[in-house]
Amino acid sequence: MLNRLRCLIVDDETAAHYVLQHYIAQVAQLELVGNCYDALEAINFLHRQPVDLLFLDINMPQITGLQLLQSLAHPPRVILTTAYSEFALESYDYGVVDYLLKPIELPRFLKAIDKVVASAEKETKQETPEVVSPQSLVIKVDTDWMRIPYSELTYIQSWGNYIKVFTAQQMYLVAMTMTEVERRLPSTQFMRIHKSYLIPLNKIDRMSGNEVFVGTAVIPVGLTYRRELIDRLKEIQ
Repeated sequence: MLNRLRCLIVDDETAAHYVLQHYIAQVAQLELVGNCYDALEAINFLHRQPVDLLFLDINMPQITGLQLLQSLAHPPRVILTTAYSEFALESYDYGVVDYLLKPIELPRFLKAIDKVVASAEKETKQETPEVVSPQSLVIKVDTDWMRIPYSELTYIQSWGNYIKVFTAQQMYLVAMTMTEVERRLPSTQFMRIHKSYLIPLNKIDRMSGNEVFVGTAVIPVGLTYRRELIDRLKEIQ
């Protein structure tokens, strides 16, 4: 989920601050963290506190909004606010997200915010490394460690303090509890259907009464698991 975007208003007109403050307060994704009335004040503010979004007027005394942008090595996202349309094309050379003409209407303001939020979400996804889910179960058999692909597992049976891991080729006796192996396997693919049995759902050939058939194996279904199993099988049809 995207964090709230910290906003700074930079404008030499008090009325412009009132309008933008009112609009920002109505958008859940935005948080106003400061108001500056000229570019120098804004530069000092940005040195003290980083922001995510700058509402920046162009025409200000001493230093214009565009000159302010030129002075920032790493500017935040910027929405320009001005009463003069002649700067529109030039402003996009500075990488601004949008350009709002005063007087700013709320629908137009919200459209600009949608652009900012979309940009921020895209950047967040790019920065978040993709987590690759494991596709095999690692077990220790005697003194050897083995990796068994999920696709080769047919079912798992509890055996005291051990489990029996069955594949189409053979069975492995592993010092592991059913609870532990259930925690390691993805619940989207595997399900406990009995206190002593756990199976990959896609390996069930058919279900009859309180039994399922996996290849040549006939596996009991516990009464407390039966309804959930039926629902799960309906989902993967």
